[in-house]
Amino acid sequence: MPAQIATSRQLLLALLILAISLFFPSLLSRGASRRLTQLTSHIFPSPTTNRAASSILPTNRPLPKMGYEKELEVALLAVQRASILTKTVYSSHSKGTLSKSDSSPVTIGDFGAQALIIASIKHAFPEDDVVGEEDADDLRKNEQERNLVWDLVQAAKLDDSAAEDKIGGPIQSVDDMLTALDNGRSNGGRQGRIWALDPIDGTKGFLRGGQYAVCLALMVDGVPTVGVIGCPNLPIDDKAPLDSSIGADADDKEGKGVLFGAVKGQGATSQPLSKGALQQSRKISMKAVPDVSQATFCESVEAGHSSHGDNAAIASKLGITKSSVRMDSQAKYASIARGAGDIYLRLPVSKSYEEKIWDHAAGVVLVQEAGGQVTDAWGKPLDFGIGRTLKDNKGVVAAPKDVFQQVINVVKEVLSAKE
Repeated sequence: MPAQIATSRQLLLALLILAISLFFPSLLSRGASRRLTQLTSHIFPSPTTNRAASSILPTNRPLPKMGYEKELEVALLAVQRASILTKTVYSSHSKGTLSKSDSSPVTIGDFGAQALIIASIKHAFPEDDVVGEEDADDLRKNEQERNLVWDLVQAAKLDDSAAEDKIGGPIQSVDDMLTALDNGRSNGGRQGRIWALDPIDGTKGFLRGGQYAVCLALMVDGVPTVGVIGCPNLPIDDKAPLDSSIGADADDKEGKGVLFGAVKGQGATSQPLSKGALQQSRKISMKAVPDVSQATFCESVEAGHSSHGDNAAIASKLGITKSSVRMDSQAKYASIARGAGDIYLRLPVSKSYEEKIWDHAAGVVLVQEAGGQVTDAWGKPLDFGIGRTLKDNKGVVAAPKDVFQQVINVVKEVLSAKE
């Protein structure tokens, strides 16, 4: 009897969903469609009924999946256009440097790149929020700097008109530029779609002629899901080895300029930066590290960003004898993601310092999709859903999955010895 009752209920449910599919198809969810197929095949096993059901809800084709194709394309094009602007500023003698309240520098390139990228995001996804590093307050007070940024923004265009159209074309006025900058004031959070943007990550490297990056990530419900990093000064060749000169004697000449992209669950790619349409991408992955003592590790140039002493102690305990590669920006994430380096250590220099989400969101997606693992210095997942900073995390460790546990164990050992 219970089995008959259950079958009757299934029959009624199937008939109800079938009626909805016939008369109100737009109300039928994918989950209900799959349930209908399961129920009808179970209750009505005859070939005739199966054919009738399949004519309404075909089961021989996979259901489309949310792939974030548009988000990735818009992010790649927006970062590529912003990178054109930064390269113009990078090559100039005057970068229009200002000092922010925390004494960190900001250039006209930061303002211009942020305005271009936020304008692109708001054109394609007007309801999305943006957490940006800069705002328009300083430019409103400084007419000379504002005019310099406006000239840069007007000049930064993709050569391909179709590509330009996808990201909204040129910004129309100075007021629109300032509005775009101020649209990066979101406080972040754990719900909805929020983009994290660093228009020039590694501003000090940018100023001294080292590595820098244009970084953009989409976070969905607090989880970094799409990540794009433009590195104008990295070699296009994914197999080019890292050496100590890459962070200090950088340039954006022939053979340089890479655009990295990744979508959660879909892998990571690199492609040459261009001034027009997107170039052919190629899949990248972290390289296997059978012997961690042979690994190459990357760290920040600035001692104020990461403890060089702790990094050296960790390398020593792991048996690593090669000198670290010091470079600015999320170019470190990109370098280990494509196998040029292996380990990235950013260990806390103070208990009060909080990492900014825009300094890591894009790089985390890239490394994870390239086969790596990223946590804080204590092995905790990075929490991007609590605001503009990673206030519940201390430090960052990124490494290939096969050696990650070995690395994090040593990191914990070194840090615990200091407490």
